[in-house]
Amino acid sequence: MNNHIFVETDDTLNLIQMNIDINKRAADNIRILSMAMVEKSKSGHPGGAMGGADYIHVLFSEFLNFDPNDPAWINRDRFFLDPGHMSPMLYSILTLTGRFTTEELKNFRQWGSSTPGHPELDVLKGIENTSGPLGQGHTMAVGAAIAERFLASRFGELFAHKIFTYISDGGVQEEISQGAGRLAGFLGLNNLIMFYDSNDIQLSTETKAVTIEDTAMKYTAWGWNVIKIDGNDQKQIREALTSAMGQKHKPTIIIGKTIMGKGLLDNEGNSFERKTSTHGMPVSEAGGSFEKSLVNLGGSLSDPFQIFPEVSEHYRKVLQSKQKTSSDWKNAKSEWAEKNGQLDKKLHSFYSGEIPAIDFKSIPQKEGSATRAASAAVLGVLAKNVENMVVASADLSNSDKTDGFLKNTHAFINGDFTGAFLQTGVSELTMAAIMNGMALHGGIIPACATFFVFSDYMKPAVRLACLMQLPVKYIWTHDAFRVGEDGPTHQPVEQEAQLRLMEHLKNHHGDNSMLVLRPADSNETTVAWKMALENKKTPTALILSRQNIKDLPSENSNRYADALQSERGAYVVQDCKGRPDIILIASGSEVSTLFEGAQLLEKDNLKIRLVSAPSEGLFRNQPESYKKSVLPDDVPIFGLTAGLSVTLQGLVGPKGVVWGMNSFGYSAPYKILDEKLGFTADNVYKRVKEYLAG
Repeated sequence: MNNHIFVETDDTLNLIQMNIDINKRAADNIRILSMAMVEKSKSGHPGGAMGGADYIHVLFSEFLNFDPNDPAWINRDRFFLDPGHMSPMLYSILTLTGRFTTEELKNFRQWGSSTPGHPELDVLKGIENTSGPLGQGHTMAVGAAIAERFLASRFGELFAHKIFTYISDGGVQEEISQGAGRLAGFLGLNNLIMFYDSNDIQLSTETKAVTIEDTAMKYTAWGWNVIKIDGNDQKQIREALTSAMGQKHKPTIIIGKTIMGKGLLDNEGNSFERKTSTHGMPVSEAGGSFEKSLVNLGGSLSDPFQIFPEVSEHYRKVLQSKQKTSSDWKNAKSEWAEKNGQLDKKLHSFYSGEIPAIDFKSIPQKEGSATRAASAAVLGVLAKNVENMVVASADLSNSDKTDGFLKNTHAFINGDFTGAFLQTGVSELTMAAIMNGMALHGGIIPACATFFVFSDYMKPAVRLACLMQLPVKYIWTHDAFRVGEDGPTHQPVEQEAQLRLMEHLKNHHGDNSMLVLRPADSNETTVAWKMALENKKTPTALILSRQNIKDLPSENSNRYADALQSERGAYVVQDCKGRPDIILIASGSEVSTLFEGAQLLEKDNLKIRLVSAPSEGLFRNQPESYKKSVLPDDVPIFGLTAGLSVTLQGLVGPKGVVWGMNSFGYSAPYKILDEKLGFTADNVYKRVKEYLAG
């Protein structure tokens, strides 16, 4: 326990420290706040936060560059937390740096609180990423580090800064760490510094119950600079960070052996450190003594949320220093801008998210193209005109047709980030999380691609992108059973229904959490890309065909102008005179199949309306009058989908009929599958006639 002498002079109460290490005192203050938050809320994870307090204090007070008055300063160092359950540690240090108040800490995990159980993106509060699903936070940091190198290669080393991240035992165990570690080492991201909080304890066991790996050897094999330290020794922390800051060729992992629940005592006053129970419950419920631990750490029983006066004063000086550093940089940037007016204008456009004017209607498209090929044509134009767009592919660029972009740039390699393409290898989840990190960093428009069936690998990162409202673009090709001979392992069926649910799910701003587009032909694909780039509020998915698709008809001989109606989610492609006898609706390549079926039905004097619905979510957001003009209540509706029938159920309504896939696919040429599975004009004719007769 630390001792203090209080001396009262005039109207000011001053604290005179005797033999007190202010840095230890600050770390203990973080421990107390972390423990108190969890204790008051009766929920949370105190142990890890208490063990990480020394590192987080040294990092934020001595190494992390930020502007106390400008949290969104573009050249700030970024800190990405991976173990979101250690939010008490992050909220505590951000309280010391002025981003949170102790009243906010007291509302930890409560309704409407700014301190939720796991941190949620809020740059103005100092939170660079939403974290919780282990492994994703540090992988986002890899994306941010790539973004920093991309931007520095274009604007100069004045814009260089560091990306710090913090990982736990659980994050190291998550499979995504393989992809993140491999890529960061391969690319030589020397701007990336990761602290591994190795306390040998996870939620239900000690780590020795599940692993014997040598993590240092693993990261060494991936090309990282590896430093091992006592993670509670601030001198060693300082030395390790200083060394890492000077690293020129490799990312650095600092493996810090820390003490879970450092400073905890039990009811008898004995040490209660290194206990698994303190990982995920309040100290008093875990078997320790909150009160004795509080006193042991130098806290006040009457006010466990107190910021010690000497710590407050210390951080006041820290913030003054940070302010001076950022001001000096901004002065240097102003001088740079005077000499580099065009570059400065470009820099502003990059960070503002501005999209240059692109004449989408003039992008040439081959008649009857697969929509993945149509996407490639657009990507070729974007590569030449959207200078801050970065595209990634998971070892499929020649199949997902992102090579349309790659042919106009080159891939990132160690030491060269002048290109704009990331070959991630076979690591879809890693790729998706890296794209999130790029978007979080700012200045970049990220897009990534793979086969649609492998979107399953990406879902955890896609979900976080939706939650964080990141404008990542997903290019998912080979959209249905028409993948053909590769068989059911590669043929998406249920995937579209899963993605459409994200259109139903609202984000915290009340918007559809995702824009999902499945274009019906090449012109709709061009429009889909236009919509994707204009959508800066949420992620966008483009679901594209492997096989060629016949272009849809245009009564005005201007298919692009017709396709612009996709911006309303669904629209009438072809109509009849008067009230239709039936409405045919689909998305993607099934729209052209319906068109062929409609021609057969019209021979029987049936009045047909054909509707393309690339985005159910957008359509649902339209005024009721528009929705009824496209899909009136009193007309039968027939839907066709290569996904689960439920995919279109919401559009055809309770009385409508959907012909869809309700089983896995089969291995065969896709035209054979069309015949066998009933995706032909003849079967459309047959099913519609049966429906109307019933």
